[in-house]
Parts: sequence; C-alpha cells; structure tokens
Amino acid sequence: MWTAAGSLLAWLWLLLCQGFFWRTDVRLPSREEPDAWPAVCVVVPARDEAAVLPAALPSLLVQDYPGRAEIFLVDDGSSDGTGDLARELARRHGGLPLTVGSPGEPPAGWTGKLWAVRHGIGLARAREPEYLLLTDADIAHAPDSLRELVAAARSGGFDVVSQMARLRVESVWERLVVPAFVYFFAQLYPFRRIGEKGRTAAAAGGCVLLRADAAEAARIPDAIRHAVIDDVALARAVKRGGGRVWLGLAERVDSVRPYPRLHDLWRMVSRSAYAQVRYSPLLLAGTVAGLALVYLVPPVAVLAGLVAGGAPAAVLGGLAWLVMAGTYVPMLRYYRQPLWLAPLLPFTAFLYLLMTVDSAVQHYRGRGAAWKGRTYASPDAVPDEG
Repeated sequence: MWTAAGSLLAWLWLLLCQGFFWRTDVRLPSREEPDAWPAVCVVVPARDEAAVLPAALPSLLVQDYPGRAEIFLVDDGSSDGTGDLARELARRHGGLPLTVGSPGEPPAGWTGKLWAVRHGIGLARAREPEYLLLTDADIAHAPDSLRELVAAARSGGFDVVSQMARLRVESVWERLVVPAFVYFFAQLYPFRRIGEKGRTAAAAGGCVLLRADAAEAARIPDAIRHAVIDDVALARAVKRGGGRVWLGLAERVDSVRPYPRLHDLWRMVSRSAYAQVRYSPLLLAGTVAGLALVYLVPPVAVLAGLVAGGAPAAVLGGLAWLVMAGTYVPMLRYYRQPLWLAPLLPFTAFLYLLMTVDSAVQHYRGRGAAWKGRTYASPDAVPDEG
C-alpha cells in the first residue's frame, strides 16, 4: 500500500511539476520571414544509408528556400554505395547543389557521426553560411522545412532550433515502443524548459538548425567529439556558452527508417542507454529502481490488491496507473495510435528497463555503444586533445 502511495505521489509530481512534459503542443514558435534570407549549408552524415536515402535526400534537394543553400553529404566509409547513390539522386532530382565528401576513418576519441559532421562543417565553412542544418540521412523534410526553421531561428533569436522528427510507426513493435521513446525523452528533457533560461538543454539529432557563429564559439563538434548522445551534448555546449536553444515536436519532418522487429528497436535504445546514466553503476541502479516504482508498481499493486483483498493498495495503484495512462494519451494522439495502448505503458517501460540493463552489460563486455560496425568507449577512456 505504501509503495503504491509513493508511486501515486511520484506521478502527481510528474504531472504537475516536470515542465508539463506530457503535452505535445510545443511546435515551431511564432515566426516572421526575414527581409533577407541568410545562407545555409546542410550537413548530412551518412554511413551505409542506401536503403533509406532515396526517400530522404530528394526532400532536401527540392527545398523551397529563398536564400542561398547547399547540401554536403559526408559518406562515412559506407560499403553499400551511399555516396554514388547520393550523386545519382542529385542528377535525377536537381535542386540544391550537392557535394559528397569522405572524411576517412575517425581517429581515437571521435564517434563516426561527429567525425563526419566535422568534415561536413569544414567543407561548409568555405561558403560562409550563417546557419548549418545538421540532419540525418533517414530524415525526410517537407518542401518548406528549411524555410520555416530559419524563420523560427531568426524571429526568436535562437542559436539552435531543433525538431524531434516523427518516427515511423507501422509494425506492432513500433506501435508499442516508438511513441514511448519520445514520451520518455520529453520526460527527461521537458521541451518547455529547454526554450527557457536554465540548465535543461537537449536537441534531436535528426533535425538541428545551428547558427554557425554559435557552433564556432562552442567548438562544435570538437568539444563533444566522443559523445554517443551527440544531440543532447551539442545543445548543452551551446547553452553553456550563453546560446539559446529551442526543441519541439515536428509536424512535417519524418524519419523513414523502419524498425520492424523488437531486435531493431532494442539495438537503437541499448546502444546509448548506459551513456544516458553516465556509465555509472550507481545511477543505473537508481534508474532501475525509479522505473520500477513509477511504472511497474501501479499494475502490480492493482493485481496484488485484487488477489489478496487489499483494497487500499489496489485503489492507489489504480489511480497511479490512471494518471500514467492519461499523460501518455497526448503522445499516442500525436502518433495517431489507438488509445488502448495507453494502459500498456508499464509493459513498454519494462522493456526499456531491460534495454538499459542490457546496455550496461554490453558496455562491460566491450560491446557498448556499438553501431554499424563501430564500438565506442566511455568518455573517460578516450584520450584528451593535446
């Protein structure tokens, strides 16, 4: 009964005091088109992305942007012809100029993506852009996406404007796991607080418009070269230097990458979950305990109370479960999913708990943060720059 009461109190605190994380109305802020459109360079790191590139890259090539814009796709050692395919798509679709570069293998202390981003930003600097759009090779943009991002950044005086791309939700496992992924992210980094003064900072790596001067001042990406969760690290570096950051949900920026099996989603989450708790066994234990109290106790209390005749435990657990499901409903609506998935959130949270533990196990086995043939060490294991 007391454990169920603690879970209910935790949910009431989350409902009212965690930046209203459960609301999904944080979209691009009010904006006005500038008199003169600034130059923008789009940087796309890509490694073995031939399967998704035809659905994503053309959306960048045909951007309806009134100012000068150019795309730099950085082929990060692909083995599937990603670079050649990008050139062919550019010939076929026309539109914005495309340059395909290759940085070679990343040196020790760099993640492959950030090494590719560094190379792309280096190529872009010759064009002297005012803004950089960092976007992934699996992200499809509406034709006016770049225009809207720049207008929002200019109107609001933001150094970073980032949109959480709408992830694909088609398979059974995607329906169970994907909306919860964004829900949990918003719970950790409430979008409303990111746009305000304070320490809360985050971005969504699939779509980040970054002012070039702010990138240089924050030493992006060199200062975060070993970050596995690079989007959050980028936003923190910019905000730490006095920059303004905005993050919200996208309306017409979509990920085209499929995650049809649980195994695919498991790898996506587990590769960075232990990094989220700073590779700390103590924080891992606290995270597991917190997930259990907040998400698993309510349904267990209801079942135990009904079986054992403990009405107070069942009522308290039921109320906590009701608040939990209620906060999940807006995210399900945003993803256009049936609302009967809301009561299943404890099951999904249990999966995330297992993924987090597995992330730690893989880390200590030397296979942590593995992605596309590369494995990255924790930050304290990489050499410092001279």
